[in-house]
This record gives sequence, structure tokens and C-alpha cells, in this order.
Amino acid sequence: MKKLKFPTAQTILIIIAGLVAILTWIVPSGKFDSLAYNKAENTFTRTSLEKKETLAATQETLDALQIKIPIEKFTNGDIWKPISIPNTYHKVKAKPQGFLAFIQSPIKGIIEAADIIFLVLFIGGLIGIMNFTGAFDAGISWLAETLKGKEFILILLVTVLIAIGGTTFGLAEETIAFYPILIPIFLAAKYDAMVALACIYLGSSIGTMCSTTNPFSTIIASDAAGINWTTGLIGRFIMLILGTLICILYTIRYAQRVKNDPSKSVIFSQKEAIEALFGNTTNSTVKLSTRLRLILFVFAMSFVVMIYGVSQLEWWFLEMTVVFLSGAVLIGFLAKIDEYTFVDLFVKGASDLLGVAIIIGIARGITILMNDGQISDTLLFYASNATNGMNKGVFINAMLYIYGGLSFFIPSSSGMAVLTMPIMSPLADGVGIGRELIVNAYQYGMGLFAFINPTGLILASLAIVKVGYDKWLKFVMPLVIILLIFTMIMMTISVYL
Repeated sequence: MKKLKFPTAQTILIIIAGLVAILTWIVPSGKFDSLAYNKAENTFTRTSLEKKETLAATQETLDALQIKIPIEKFTNGDIWKPISIPNTYHKVKAKPQGFLAFIQSPIKGIIEAADIIFLVLFIGGLIGIMNFTGAFDAGISWLAETLKGKEFILILLVTVLIAIGGTTFGLAEETIAFYPILIPIFLAAKYDAMVALACIYLGSSIGTMCSTTNPFSTIIASDAAGINWTTGLIGRFIMLILGTLICILYTIRYAQRVKNDPSKSVIFSQKEAIEALFGNTTNSTVKLSTRLRLILFVFAMSFVVMIYGVSQLEWWFLEMTVVFLSGAVLIGFLAKIDEYTFVDLFVKGASDLLGVAIIIGIARGITILMNDGQISDTLLFYASNATNGMNKGVFINAMLYIYGGLSFFIPSSSGMAVLTMPIMSPLADGVGIGRELIVNAYQYGMGLFAFINPTGLILASLAIVKVGYDKWLKFVMPLVIILLIFTMIMMTISVYL
């Protein structure tokens, strides 16, 4: 009898899209009215099912709508997306998504996610050029020699640096660029690809989960809750330090086990295939010449420029993609690669990440099915009503689970914030706790589920490493349980302090 294989990431997402399409036939369609700020005219636009109306952009308008947010949060640009208006939920005509909508959703998702897809493909092109130069082989060989006996420093450094990026400016999608670069380094250190995946993905996840200055979660959620983003900052910082420490210790423990006995690897059956794919560079004969050092410097600076641009200059996918294209051209010039070879290498490098790009598009298609079926607001409405009458300890932990569940349907942190905070944050007033704890429940609930959320980034990340979702769940679930218990204890303590 033929052994059953766990389905690919693409198949998993298609199955989920089918289930979501079925949900739109079961869950009633509904909408909250929304309020958007028009900066050019200094007015609000209230959108309901029946009409659109223009309102004065004043504090009185917000108070009348029971939106407890200072007007300055809108006028200074802190809240730039339409927000949900509390107590305006109403059922609307059902919009079930049929078979045609289901088969169109991946295509619509690919079109809508074109910005991140092009970023991924251009990163692939850059990696293709870099591999041809031999700079990776020489650099990795040098690093493996330098860190001999101290390889755990690699785990510490990568996890901490990426967690810092996650907590400060929401480093998440951008980490897709790091896998092809760092996996050969971890393989050279006698670890498996799962260790590299863990350092990057867990670092990003714990960083964004415990965001401190991240404008796409902490700041926009606090603004939408009507509080200053610094409220509750110390608690989130403590969670960041302890959560990152737990992730590092968990990864080091697994990595050491694999180093001592490679058969303990959860992906041991793929060991040879992964090493062949990412190159076994420990025996590289390429010397780290001045030219190769310069090429590595330009490559590294591409990421430095990207991180600076995203965190300081409000860059997004277009600008990031331009940086990687410019880096590839400059490296091609330094390596004296002729035009025809350059184009061929770039296209082949991009094609290596085409599968990842398709996964991103299919995942976005699931969100489109949800929005077109108009069931997101219905789920939010019932979730907000589910907490009525709870004591504050139970309430805050229920909010943690509610946000974890909602993030399956709304994986965007900024989208979740503006949709839910005006509805959820006033619930804190009735229970007698600070609204910053709702912001924390939103961050920690979304962040914890992001470790395994198939509609988030994990399937795209796994596709690069060529690791199955089942293998990842086997590796990460004990850590998720540890972090969940730890988070629930910290949340419970925080409401009684």
C-alpha cells in the first residue's frame, strides 16, 4: 500500500479556501458601519449599507458615534485606514461565495499581492546572481571556520536581531529574503535547516507578537483604542525579553540534539536533498578575495538600506524591490558578469521562488473570499458579545483566544487593529481593566497563532526551506504550548496588578 503524504502548502491553502467559501454559505453576512478620515478636505466619511455621508472632522462627531479616540489620532495620520463604528453591526443580504468565486480567489489573491510577490521574485534573482559569484561559498566557509565550537552564537545573534526588527518596525514579510542566505550557514555549522527556519521565523514571530514601537500593530492598535502607544509598553518589553529567551533556549536545545546526532532531526529524511539544494559549503575551495568581500558588502548593504528605508523613510514593497534590483545590478557589474548571463541567472533565481510567490497569492485569496462573503464583521460581532459577564481574569484570556481565532481570517495586523479595536477596546471599560490590555491580547493572540497560522507567512517560509507543514508542527507545537501557558499567566497577573 502506498504511504500517504502530507499535502503541499499550496494544497493546504486551496482546502482552506474551499472551507472558507463553504463558511460564507453558513455564517450570516453582516457589516459594521465604517469611518474614514479625508485628509485633503479635513472631513470624515461614514459608510453604511444604504449611503455614504460626510461628517465634520471634530471630537464631537467621534463622541456622538461612541468612538473614544482623540481627533488628533486621525488628523496627524496615526490612523489612516477606515475604522469600524461600535454598535452599528447589521445583517446584510447574504453573499455566499460559489464555485466560480472559489476558483477565482487564488488569481485575485496573486493580483492583489503583486507587490510582495515581485519583492520575493526579485530577491530570488539577486540570490541567483550571488550564487554564481561564489561569494556565498567563500563567506560561509570563512564563517564556519570562525565559529567552530561556538556555533550557538549564530542562533543567539540571528534570533535576537530579527526579534528586534519584529518588535520595532514589524519585520515579517521581509524575512523571506533571509532563508536562502542563512540556511547554508546553519548547514555549515552542522545544524539542520529547521534550526535556520526557527531562528528566522521564531525571531520574527516573537518580535511582532511583543511589538514595542511597531507602527503596524502596537501604535495603530493603541491609537484605534484611544490610548497612547506608550501605555503598557513596560509589560510588552518584559514579554519580549522573556519570550525571546524561551524561543532561543528551545532552539538551542533542539540544535544541540541534532548536532550530536543528526538522526534526531525532524527533517532527517530530507537531509541529503536539502544539503544538495542549498549547497554543502563547508569544503568550499573558493577563497574570500577582496572582490568577493566587496560583493558581500554590497549584498549586506542591500538589507541595511531596506531596513533603514522601511523603519525611517516609510518605504514599502516598491522601494524594497528597487533596492534588491539595484543590488543585483551592482553585484553583476562588480563580478564582471556579461549581460546575457546576468539576465539568465536573474530569471532562473526568480523562478526558484515562484512557488513561494504563488503560496502568498493563494493565502491572500482566502482573505478576498472572506471580504467578498462579508462574514469577517459577523465573526467580530459574535466574538465581542461572547465575553459578556466574564470576570476580568477569564475575560482577558478569552480575548487572547478570540484574537488568535480571528487572525486565521484576518492575518493582517494593521487590518485587525482598525477593524476590531473600536469594537473590542470599550469592553475593557465594562470589566474595569485598562484598554492597553486589549491591545496586548490582540498582539499576543495574533502573535501566538502566527507560529502555526496557515493563512499567515509560515507556509511561504516553509516552501523556501522545502519543509512540510506537518514537520513544522511537530517541531514547534511544544514551544507554542509553553508560550501559551506563559502568556496566559502574564496576562492574568497583569489584570490584577
